[in-house]
Order: sequence, then C-alpha cells, then structure tokens
Amino acid sequence: MTRKSPEQLRSRRWYGGEGLRSFSHRTRTRQLGIGADEHMGKPVIGIVNTWSEINPCHLHLRERAEAVKRGVWQAGGYPIELPASALCGETFQKPTAMLYRNLLAMEVEELLRSYPVDGAVLMGGCDKTTPALLMGATSAGLPSIFVPAGPMLRGHWRGKTLGSGSDMWRAWDDKRAGLVDDRQLAELEEGLARSPGHCMTMGTASTMTSVAETLGMTLPGAASIPAVDSAHSRMAAASGARIVDMVWEDLTPAKIMTAEAFSDAVVTVLGLGGSTNAVIHLVAMARRAGVPLSLSDFDRPVPVLADIQPGGRFLMEDFYYAGGLRALLAQLKPWLHVSRPVASGGTLDDGLADASVHDPEVIRPLDNPVAAEGGLAVLHGNLAPSGAVIKPIAADPSLLRHTGPAVVFDSYAEMQRTIDTVPVTASSVLVLRGTGPLGGPGMPEHGMLPIPKSLLQQGVRDMVRISDARMSGTSFGTCVLHVAPESHVGGPLALVRTGDMITLDVPGRELRLEVSDEELDRRRAQWSPPETRFPRGYAALHAQHITQADEGCDFDFLAAPGENPEPDAT
Repeated sequence: MTRKSPEQLRSRRWYGGEGLRSFSHRTRTRQLGIGADEHMGKPVIGIVNTWSEINPCHLHLRERAEAVKRGVWQAGGYPIELPASALCGETFQKPTAMLYRNLLAMEVEELLRSYPVDGAVLMGGCDKTTPALLMGATSAGLPSIFVPAGPMLRGHWRGKTLGSGSDMWRAWDDKRAGLVDDRQLAELEEGLARSPGHCMTMGTASTMTSVAETLGMTLPGAASIPAVDSAHSRMAAASGARIVDMVWEDLTPAKIMTAEAFSDAVVTVLGLGGSTNAVIHLVAMARRAGVPLSLSDFDRPVPVLADIQPGGRFLMEDFYYAGGLRALLAQLKPWLHVSRPVASGGTLDDGLADASVHDPEVIRPLDNPVAAEGGLAVLHGNLAPSGAVIKPIAADPSLLRHTGPAVVFDSYAEMQRTIDTVPVTASSVLVLRGTGPLGGPGMPEHGMLPIPKSLLQQGVRDMVRISDARMSGTSFGTCVLHVAPESHVGGPLALVRTGDMITLDVPGRELRLEVSDEELDRRRAQWSPPETRFPRGYAALHAQHITQADEGCDFDFLAAPGENPEPDAT
C-alpha cells in the first residue's frame, strides 16, 4: 500500500507555507501554547466528541476522548478535540432528535472540511448520532474511524432483569391498567438505567453502532462492548492509534463504505432483529456514499439469530458475553462480502477469524434461529405507495393478517387527549397522521400508539397501529411505520376517515385502504395542505429541504452528488 509522506498531509497546507495565512496559523498555534515541532509533519487528528451532560448515552465520552488522545499520541499523531452537538435520543430533545440529525451531519462535515485536520475519530452512539457522524464524515471525505459509546449495564428490579425502553413500555401499560402503582414504577425507573451508555436492548442505538461496525468503520468487536467495561477504554485508545495509520494509508470512508458494505449492513440489521429506524438511516448514509439503497433491499429472507429484546429475551450485555457482533457476523457469513476492506486495515473476514459463539441461546446457530425471517418487512399498497415498514418479530402473529375499522387521530396531541375516550375495540386499527418528516416535524417516535386504557384492562396488549411516524427501536407491537408519502404532503394517509376498513397483510406485503379509487379521488380533491408553521430558522430550512422516509429523510442539498472544494489555506 502506498503511504503518504509528511509533505502530503492536509494539515501541512495550513501551517507549512510561507504566505501570510501560514504565518498567522503558526502564530495562533504558539498562542495556544503549542510548539511547531509538536504537530508539524504529524497527522493532526480531529476527535469529534458528542459528549454532553444532558445525554446519558454519552456521559463517559469525555473520559474516552482522553483514551483516544492517548492512542493518537502513541502512534505519532497530534490530537485535537472538536466538540459537536449531542443528539439525545427522544428523552430531552424536542420535538425529536431526528429533526437535528442532518444538522449534526452538516456540523461534522464542515468541522472536518474547515479545520486543519488529516483524519477524524467520531465519538457517539445515541440513536441519531451514529448516522449523523458517519454521514458528515462520508461527505467530508477524510480518513475516519468510529468509536461507539457502548450499551449501558442491564437493569434490575425486584429480582427481574430489565431492558431499557422495552420494559419501560410494558411497565407503563401495566400502570395505566392499574397493575403497577406509582411507588413500584419509581423503583423500576431507578433500576432501569444503571450506568452511562445507550440502550442495552436492540434498539436504534445498538442497531446503528452494529451497522457502523459491519460497514467497517470501527475496530472489530467495538460495538458490543458495554460502555463502562474496561475493554471500552482500551478500544478507544486502539482506535486513536489506528486512525493515525489510516491517514498515512489514505483509507477514507469511500474506500470502506461500498455497495457491498451496505448490503452487509442490511443483512446485519435483519439478523439482529434490529430497529426499523435503521431503514431510514441506512438509506441516507448510503446515498451520501453514492450507493443506491432502497426499501426493497431490506425485504430479504435473512434469519434472525440474535435473541435480544425487544424481539427476543436477552440484552446487549448478554450479547457481548456470548461473543458479540463478531460472533453473529461469523454465523451470517453466507450472506456477507467478507473480502472487503475495513478500518482495521485488513478485511472483514480478518476481523472474524477467531470469532466464536459462547452462548447459543443468545446468538443462535443457523439451524435454530429466533425466526427464519421477519426482522423487517416492507409494505406497499394504496395506503403506502412509496412504502412502509413493520417489524414482524416484535408483533402479535395473529395480527400480521388483519382487517379492521380505522380510528383516526390528526395529531399526537389529539391522540393523547382522546385515546382513552374514543370508541374502540381490539379489532380497530389506530391511525396517526401529521407525524412524518415534514409534518412532525422531524418524524418523531410516535408510531407506537398506546393501547386504550379500556382495552388494557381487558388484557389487550397489541393492536394494529399505522402512522407516518417512527417508533423507538426499543418498542414492540404491530406497528406499521414510515408510511410514505406522509399525510402532510397529501399522501393517502391524509385521506383516511374513522370507520374506513384497512387491511394489513404482512405475508403479502400489502397495506390497503378498502375505499374505492373514485372515493379517494373525491377526498383528494377536497384536501388542502397545512399552513407553513415555521417562518424562519433551522425548522424553516428543514421544511424546505427534507426528503421523505423512503429517501432517508436527508436534506436534498446534502444528498446531492459532487464534492465541495478544499478551503483555500494559502
């Protein structure tokens, strides 16, 4: 492999010339207390850190950044930490962190483009942070490696092991049904999240960090390590050391995140029984890399081998002890392109060489899968012309073929006010609209509509629910999501009326509104688009440029082909 010389380093263009700008840059480094001999001729590594005190998934990343720096120093590089926005799941950031995924992607791209760095270490893990960091790094085009935040420790309550998100939803339903009181719920909350790190179920965070590893953008085994395990700090230091060599090798995201890599990432999502949100993020990430990924690529007969909540029984800590993602990928080898390059410097196959399963209950063999398929299914029909998604393994099997009358909510606020008072039966189909990429705005995780209280008290724990929203990867149920086009732009979901019959046919991959084309045309003629809600600011930019769910919800101008020129550093 041809290696760069020190004279070819990107950062040297800022510091190594004889012009006024170069003189100014060297002067500023001295002002920072940095001598020229400390960084000149060495790869300057930008550590893009999404640490924040309001993001529990990333609370430990300040310490991990020090480990990354240790690795960079040891390998002969010069580290500089570049703070970036922390997207905090759906917990605190409203209306949804998804609204700001593209903002973080822009921030990362411009940080790496505008500052004198030769390579980047990307630090994150909370749901939208991982795709945002990788999208930005892909567009920037510099050698980059990802350091996953890692899952938190598993929860405990009264002798039970708890999974973040998944057991919270169950407890909340029990509370609404009168089976759990306030004191018990408070105890459960205290035992549910016991350490820094992202959700330890196979929610969106664990799914997307696993995607990052499968794509080849982490060191082998990085995504499965619990956040507070000592191995996590060692992985961070090793990543810091590796990025220095990646700069010398000019190993950029474009050379790693190929069409084969994205195909393997889809297989991984399916084999993990991963989050439906991965569909949107992977489509957006692939398009940044110039790879034409579509919804149809996710509807593949890949067996589900990871028995992890919410579709299974175990948690990410169990997954790690069972062999982690490397062990699962070794099981999925027949579906993978194992000879492609990865960030570690070898091939994907090299990273799987000694992988083995230590607990076949957690990571199943091919002849004993959790499910023969059904990690994800893509639906089409007159209610979803551009597609919708569902996670069959997280649904009640009896509802995968179902016809029932619609109960329509025009907004999440309306649903919250009326869900326990509207006439409804267990066969009803709950429909929520106005929650898509534009209408949300940002496509909030409202797709797991609550079961009405009267039905919870009867023991009902699942119903067919349809929306243009997303749902948490920790959620479960017969939830049809990402209906496209969304209602806010006049998609068929805007035309549904309470009482209309809706047919869900997951085996047939169909979502159908049982209303004649003539009647739908009449309703469409009466429909008018909602008024513009945001006159200015980022929300206005979002409204002008956001794409639909089947296109990845990226901004059209960010997903556009081409490369921006390097800044003039003379």
